[in-house]
Amino acid sequence: MTTRAAEVLGEVDAIASEDTRRTRKLLSHLGIRKPTIACHEHNEERAEREVLRRLEAGEDVALVSDAGTPLVSDPGYRLVVSCVRDGRTVVPLPGACAPIAALSASGLPPVPFYFHGFLPRRSGARRRALEELAAHRSTLIFFESPRRLAGALGDMLEVLGDREAVVARELTKLHEEFVRGSLGSLVEEFGNREPRGEVVVLVAGVDGGGGRPGRPDADVQRGPVVPGSY
Repeated sequence: MTTRAAEVLGEVDAIASEDTRRTRKLLSHLGIRKPTIACHEHNEERAEREVLRRLEAGEDVALVSDAGTPLVSDPGYRLVVSCVRDGRTVVPLPGACAPIAALSASGLPPVPFYFHGFLPRRSGARRRALEELAAHRSTLIFFESPRRLAGALGDMLEVLGDREAVVARELTKLHEEFVRGSLGSLVEEFGNREPRGEVVVLVAGVDGGGGRPGRPDADVQRGPVVPGSY
């Protein structure tokens, strides 16, 4: 959480939040008392109307998500589009961003990269989505549910081949973890345990993204990132 973001939360008139309970914990920690507006995938249209009403009345409203950067696989896109369309000022407040955090510490080529977000839930649709990405030379980045991780890794192995890959979990949090290896070794690793928390999966491009084979010689490598080190 940046100092600037904390200052903005203290200055706005209201806060639109993906989960008001989580946001109130944050506001309590920062000593901030502001009205909150629930803005999640099930009420986004209604929340948009409320926020736009407040903006029309001259108020300033902040938008926050549960974790990471709002709109990146989170609610809020409709609201931002409406604000841009109406000529209102939309100000981004940079903070933790899981795809970039994972990429920077993954050990895979950082550029070019392709961020896909969540793959389809069902295996058939997931495999079709992966087939469309199979020829990319860019490092591929996905979000995934802990419950679906083993199945998604298995589909990646089947469609993309046994490439170098990384599973990054709970980034910037207390239990941050990076597990590196071939897709085959990661399938074996997570076939035996279901991780907790939020997961990012990174997979090397078709040739490793840098003219080298996209498959490591080593087995699974575990280890947290130590602050201040690479």
